Amino acid sequence: MTAVKLTWTDQERVELQRKCVDEHMALENGHHVDRVLPETFATDDVWYDIVPTAEHLDGLGEIQKFYDDLFATLPDIKIRVTHEYDVPGCCVREGVTSGTHSAEFLGIPASGNFVAFPFVAMYIFGDDPTRLVAERAYWDNDMLMRQFKGELEARLDYPWNTGQ
Repeated sequence: MTAVKLTWTDQERVELQRKCVDEHMALENGHHVDRVLPETFATDDVWYDIVPTAEHLDGLGEIQKFYDDLFATLPDIKIRVTHEYDVPGCCVREGVTSGTHSAEFLGIPASGNFVAFPFVAMYIFGDDPTRLVAERAYWDNDMLMRQFKGELEARLDYPWNTGQ
């Protein structure tokens, strides 16, 4: 195992973090569920928080199960980033996630409905800015559930997602 360099400047750290998050999201958009964790997450002491359902997942096994469920639910997932915020130790992305509801999720059977919902995700790094130690994701679960049920039309345009 390669030793972790601990002497990056803040600018170097942020650039390496951005590269990791970009790769992470490209793998998600490329539907490479089997590559997301091994290629972008650290191996120890990792976690994932799903804020809308107040779930805290510990370890790669629990996180992989979440990804398996996510990609079953939205197999054609598309994540579009509209805003990026980066500081040493954390990258934040805002955007819209979309896809086709193709599997049961939180008790709602697959509807085949196209869904789209705004999200914010925090990508958290430890000493190594090339590997994630955590992700914390936020979205409006009520909006998503209503789209799954066909009670609300999906939309891709939001006033704050103009890229400005």
